[in-house]
Amino acid sequence: MDTVTNIEDAFGRFDEVWAPRVLTRVNDYDVRIAKVEGDHAWHAHQDTDEFFLCLAGRFTIEMRERTVVLGPGEVFTVARGVDHFPRAEPGTRILMFEPQGTPTTGDSYADISHLRTTYGLSLD
Repeated sequence: MDTVTNIEDAFGRFDEVWAPRVLTRVNDYDVRIAKVEGDHAWHAHQDTDEFFLCLAGRFTIEMRERTVVLGPGEVFTVARGVDHFPRAEPGTRILMFEPQGTPTTGDSYADISHLRTTYGLSLD
């Protein structure tokens, strides 16, 4: 991970939504980017917080107690163990920080048949 990577070029290398790609690594954390659209699923990450930066579009994080809506340039961290349901308008792009090996569907207990659980896909 010692190369310069252009985020826009990286987004041009894949089309699949809700399947984050590892842009780079910082210590034992992945810096992941994803194209997101429609609904994800209710889930939580019991062992880690989840950081989101909206790069484009409109990204909504519904939680049991409140809902947060992010636009370009806005960030939010979902605390570990908090149930959340991400959803996004078409064309939304996000950046996330997560420990290496964190599953995209967390500790799921909802129907995830429309999703592919990944652990940070390579850009290559």
